[in-house]
Amino acid sequence: MALYSVNTNRNAMIALQNLNVTGAELGQTQMRISTGRKVDSAKDNGSTWAIAQSMRGTSTSLNAVKDSLQRGQSTLDVALAAGSAVSDLLVQMKEKALAASDTTLDTTGRSALNEDFKALRDQLAKTVANADFNGTNMIKTGGATLAALANAAGTSKITVAAQSLGLGSANLTGIGSTASLFAASAGTAQAMIATVNTAIGKVSTALAKMGTGSKALDLHLAFIMKLQDTLDNGVGNLVDADLAKESAKLQSLQTKQQLGVQGLSIANQSTSALLGLFR
Repeated sequence: MALYSVNTNRNAMIALQNLNVTGAELGQTQMRISTGRKVDSAKDNGSTWAIAQSMRGTSTSLNAVKDSLQRGQSTLDVALAAGSAVSDLLVQMKEKALAASDTTLDTTGRSALNEDFKALRDQLAKTVANADFNGTNMIKTGGATLAALANAAGTSKITVAAQSLGLGSANLTGIGSTASLFAASAGTAQAMIATVNTAIGKVSTALAKMGTGSKALDLHLAFIMKLQDTLDNGVGNLVDADLAKESAKLQSLQTKQQLGVQGLSIANQSTSALLGLFR
């Protein structure tokens, strides 16, 4: 090819190609600085973007797991609070039965203690009936067993069994709704003491089981939060840009672009030497 041609300017073509490459790199660097990511879409790096997107999906799904665990915690907190109130009421009921077992007490006094006992029993029933959270009651007769999500796939759950603390349940056998519990004699009051003692022991065991379940939820929630943080950090390692490096590169490319423009200008002027041949 001739050294000078008005049809084809090889030097200008090369300069323009280099300028286009610099412009593309500059645009990519500006995008990384503006988004803070080196991989912002699949076209930047398909495999890395796919891995990061999968990890984002898992991390986002863990929000539902945290919500489920936290709801479970609240449900158990309500059940445990009500269960503790039931235990306290049983202790007071035992006190009334013990006082009524005194053989020196007359019928009027024993009847008054019997009425106090029944009032405490009725309050116990109300406490159990109102131990609801989000429509779930774990301590009423036939209460709902708690099942909280444990992983992002929904294939694992943490379950905490319901504990019936209502009147007539296995844990409160003998503390029913009869009109007269121990008003008749000191002997019936003495028998009620044993019944209440048994109920106190069973209620304590039931509360211990729910307390263990609540601790399991607490521990798993802490793990899920750490797992989510680790996943988010892993996504950042894959797609986040090194802004200090990109800033330095931006200045370098801007300088390179300016030099490229000047080089293209020089290349375009080279053919003007042909005009001198016609003078």
